[in-house]
Amino acid sequence: MAFSLSSLFLVCYILKFTLALIILNKEIETSRGMLYPRESETREVRTLDGIWNFVRSDETNPTQGIRDGWFKDDLSKSMPTIPMPVPASYNDITTEQALRDHVGTVWYDRKFFVPRSWGQDQRVWLRFGSVHYEAFVWINGRSAVKHEMGHLPFETEVTHLLKYGAENRITVMCDNALIQTTVPQGKISEMANDDGVTIIQSYTFDFFNYAGIHRSVHLYTTPKTFIEEVEIKTNLSENNTVGTVDYSITVNGTAANEAENTLFARLQIYNREGVQVANVTSDSKLVGSLQVDNVKPWWPYLMHSDPGYLYELEIRLYAAKEQLLDVYRLKVGIRTLSWTNTTFLINGKPIYFRGFGRHEDADVRGRGLDNALMARDFNLLKWIGANAYRTSHYPYSEESMQFADQHGIMIIDECPSVDTENFNQVLLDRHKSSLEQLVHRDRNHPSVVMWSIANEPRTGQVNADTYFQFVANYTRSLDSTRPITAAIAVPSNDDKAGRHLDIISFNRYNAWYSNTGRLDMVTQRVISEATGWNKKYDKPVLMSEYGADTLEGLHLQPAFVWSEEFQTEVFSRHFKAFDALRRQKWFIGEFVWNFADFKTAQTYTRVGGNKKGVFTRARQPKAAAHLLRQRYFALGREVDQCNVPNDLFTYIADVGGSNVKHDSTDL
Repeated sequence: MAFSLSSLFLVCYILKFTLALIILNKEIETSRGMLYPRESETREVRTLDGIWNFVRSDETNPTQGIRDGWFKDDLSKSMPTIPMPVPASYNDITTEQALRDHVGTVWYDRKFFVPRSWGQDQRVWLRFGSVHYEAFVWINGRSAVKHEMGHLPFETEVTHLLKYGAENRITVMCDNALIQTTVPQGKISEMANDDGVTIIQSYTFDFFNYAGIHRSVHLYTTPKTFIEEVEIKTNLSENNTVGTVDYSITVNGTAANEAENTLFARLQIYNREGVQVANVTSDSKLVGSLQVDNVKPWWPYLMHSDPGYLYELEIRLYAAKEQLLDVYRLKVGIRTLSWTNTTFLINGKPIYFRGFGRHEDADVRGRGLDNALMARDFNLLKWIGANAYRTSHYPYSEESMQFADQHGIMIIDECPSVDTENFNQVLLDRHKSSLEQLVHRDRNHPSVVMWSIANEPRTGQVNADTYFQFVANYTRSLDSTRPITAAIAVPSNDDKAGRHLDIISFNRYNAWYSNTGRLDMVTQRVISEATGWNKKYDKPVLMSEYGADTLEGLHLQPAFVWSEEFQTEVFSRHFKAFDALRRQKWFIGEFVWNFADFKTAQTYTRVGGNKKGVFTRARQPKAAAHLLRQRYFALGREVDQCNVPNDLFTYIADVGGSNVKHDSTDL
């Protein structure tokens, strides 16, 4: 009997373990709408950005506000409030440690007026650019929308919730808690402290879990029948002289008389000077294409004298009898992408990526949208000669995507899956949902050239093969025009995900996390690892992260860890490896970690945050930035025949026929 009971327990355990490993490729609910709010002849846009009222919930009682109905009236009538800027992370705004490290829910509210005219024969929408991590929204005490997934937009129609020609109130509850089935993952635990018990949020990713209303909040109007979706795909003729813009338009309509009509659209494409270069009238299917003769393709920075060329596509939606219903405009870059097992090409020309991993991170505002900071970052990207970056480790603001389009900066667009492990059904469904929302939002951006489905996932674990097969194939079903990658940190021999990718990206910190301080153990290890990835999968390979923490102003000779000299030496040893790998053709890019210093959770290995930036958190260059600038422009001149800046080298001396480097002709 004892044997049979123990056998039964063993069978039950094995069954439970086996069931936990079963992952099904379920259907995912897809998002709708999400066109970026733009004014037109038929649309109005207003922002709700500014100073909101703010309340931090008791960590031990996070649902109190729901139970007590804080959303039914002004927050100030339930709890004392403080002023809080939107957009911004709330963590670093005040001097309170409790708010900086808060785990759980916080509340925002503010008042706003809606014009009386908005209540007449149109629809009104509320749109958030991003709330981290989970958001609950009420208008005038009535539930409006709920959304889970930081870093991505959401919207809802609020026509029926508003008071027109009167004051309204919006209330938002935000929850930053991360658990094993959120994207990204985390853990919540309780620990004893000097006052009793405290809530601890832990996570394995190496950046601070900033939270709050991170991006702009908009109210906008549409006609009752309006353009809800626009999907654009572009192509070029073999000699890049003729461009094709394929379009698909989805309409949302409510009025009975409009629904009975046959709808059609007139589309016009205008060049940068405002001259119409193509036009077409669609049929009722609202699907078709436009041809642009003598096209100016969208080229990356430094690959062409006029990079980032954008056309404007104007869409006018009509009902029968030429009744104009809606007008929407968006920028279009005409280009092609293709890839083989050795090469990545744009407009038929091979690409060598040179860029960064980055973070949306800055003093005070945290991860909040800041247009001045964004403009500064793009100026620095162009100053240093980068042509790409990865949105590590989450989608960046839509405004930054538009900036990248305009400046010709290529983007590896990454979903919020970081350090993914403990693969299970709920996690898979949310992971796929994050990618669906990301692709939906960014599919029309010419700057987006790859989808990254994860950063440093535990791809050696049981179930990683099936899990990432489902994730990669789902992403391809959403968009087959771009290759799929993931930044992998496990050794190639242990990896189970790479065979499902199109491009292999790997992260490795030689002389830092591996063989710390050993500059003589960098070059050959990078060459060997990259070669191992290529031999295993026979696919293009790029190094998506390398670097070393560097304390600005610390100088040590000979080079020593944390010094600016050490960071420069680490870069130089990697450059030697990259040049050897480039001769193999299948090695297609190098990405420094990181663009700028950024904040992390508190740990004794981080002095105020991660210091691997080439720029400080205040966006000033460290010594390695000047070395990197010289390399990136040298590569640009070799690979893309670009011009180099006159100030790339500092004048040293005129010493006749010696080999002293003193200007850009010495490249």
